[in-house]
Amino acid sequence: MVYHDIEGMSVDDLRDLQGDRLADTVRRAYENVPFYRDALDEAGVDPDDVSSVDDVERLPFTTKEDFRDEYPDGLFAVDDGEVRRIHASSGTTGKPKVVAYTEGDLEVWREVMARSLAAAGVEPGDTVQNAYGYGLFTGGLGFHDGVEELGATVVPTGGGNTAQQIEMLRDLESDAFACTPSYCLYLAERLEERGIDPADLSVSTVTIGAEPFTDPMREAIESALDVTAIDVYGLSEIIGPGVSIECEEAQEGLHVWEDHFYPEVVDPETGEPLDEGEEGELVLTTLTKEALPVLRYRTGDITSLTREECDCGRTHVRMDNVTGRTDDLLIVRGVNVYASQIEEVVVDADGVAPHYRIDIDREEELDRMAITVERAPDDDGDDAALEQRLRDRLDETLALSPDDLSVVGPGEIERTEVGKVQRVYDHRDDA
Repeated sequence: MVYHDIEGMSVDDLRDLQGDRLADTVRRAYENVPFYRDALDEAGVDPDDVSSVDDVERLPFTTKEDFRDEYPDGLFAVDDGEVRRIHASSGTTGKPKVVAYTEGDLEVWREVMARSLAAAGVEPGDTVQNAYGYGLFTGGLGFHDGVEELGATVVPTGGGNTAQQIEMLRDLESDAFACTPSYCLYLAERLEERGIDPADLSVSTVTIGAEPFTDPMREAIESALDVTAIDVYGLSEIIGPGVSIECEEAQEGLHVWEDHFYPEVVDPETGEPLDEGEEGELVLTTLTKEALPVLRYRTGDITSLTREECDCGRTHVRMDNVTGRTDDLLIVRGVNVYASQIEEVVVDADGVAPHYRIDIDREEELDRMAITVERAPDDDGDDAALEQRLRDRLDETLALSPDDLSVVGPGEIERTEVGKVQRVYDHRDDA
């Protein structure tokens, strides 16, 4: 379902709109945010120089370090009296990234989330159970407001409390469920423990985000819960969830709502823009944010962009599913390894459950990588044979063989019921 006519706007008209909004955003940032005034002056860019969206490449980048350096409100472009809501990132690696919203920003957020949910197949009158966390994290309230804006019913269960989640899914006959990919798998295991067939539930769609995942992981979720799993993307620094989403018609990339967020893909090392279809780091510029305009934010997420015609008829550019981050790159004995490469092999292998962990240690100045995987509950084959099959496939995929590979029984790898899953444990700083 198309929620807003702008989703099918011609590319030329969309670029004209982006150019006007980019000029306004740059001027707002320059006039109201000292950080951006200094950065634009250093880059030799005057707001009057920005006349089209092509000028975006002349603008300076913004990084997560800039958010932390300007903590808590150094990037705000409005007075405190105009701010209607504050959110923040988890801040697991330092100060949290604090973000602000005016009433106008909240209206935009509600609209792009309603637009996103409609693209996922949610309709007015549906019941949506929201298992994203409420609070400073943007996921819970972002989805909540979008469901209401769409005209659907929201069940604000929040994260965790899986027994109640299951009870609500059954008793309220929820049509859609919103949560992280890892929680989908956790929920499926709890349903199996209770002898509940997911096919007997009314839920037909899950919108999954907040964690990178591979296509085999999505297939495992869809199979385990008997649902269609739609990838949704967003981040607090830009607005929260609702930056982009897959359409139910195609599920081939996420439509970026370009009337509000301008996407680029750049080389992670050089920062140089890459051509359509080339994989690199996603960079986003807000085009309508009032409280917190953001220029060329380096998200750290690895993806590519395509303007190929989509089956759904939407004209907004599509980004590929994010399967890794620039800061998730593991360098082991000088070799680059992404967890997503390992996940793709492990989750797609017969006889293996979609749960794994990677441990990196250092022994006598030498890095060691150990991978632990779970045997599927319905597999009773030989552990040694399964381990050898996985080793062979990992050797074909990675430029570095794991030093240790262990197959453990079902349920032996720790699960995450609340928050984002951790699959990589780098112990080298502990040595």
